[in-house]
Amino acid sequence: MNNHAQHGIESGDLDSLVRHHQGAMPLWARGQIARFFQAVRHADDMTLMSPFGAYSEGIDRSPERIAVLEGYFTGGEGHVEVIRALASGDLAVLVTIEHQHGTIGGLPDQDWSLRVTVVYRREAEGWKVVHRHADPLVRGIELEPLAELARGARR
Repeated sequence: MNNHAQHGIESGDLDSLVRHHQGAMPLWARGQIARFFQAVRHADDMTLMSPFGAYSEGIDRSPERIAVLEGYFTGGEGHVEVIRALASGDLAVLVTIEHQHGTIGGLPDQDWSLRVTVVYRREAEGWKVVHRHADPLVRGIELEPLAELARGARR
């Protein structure tokens, strides 16, 4: 990957994190949520800005929540395009496009690609996600539909 900038971390650490991230993210689209949570660790103080809007702190990894998510995301596939990967000290930022399709929430199979920024923090146990921001604006949007979303008109 040529789009990596590293400051203060060992050579190869960022490349390894990127490869791990790219390998784990398609698990979500396939509905393999339990496997995803085994592969990607999340910090207790993480923030999430989901493609559905708003934000939350922390992430529910309970068996009940995993079962709900596994029923919601089914039959998908995808891959992660890394636009930029940056690291400094114990933080790494991945700016990506998650190219994916699948059946989500019972809707027919369709493209569900997302623009995603993920911040990882290196801890004693390894890299953990501390922030994820995702939105579906991969292709852009006209002003009027954007204004409707900003006003909350499409809830």
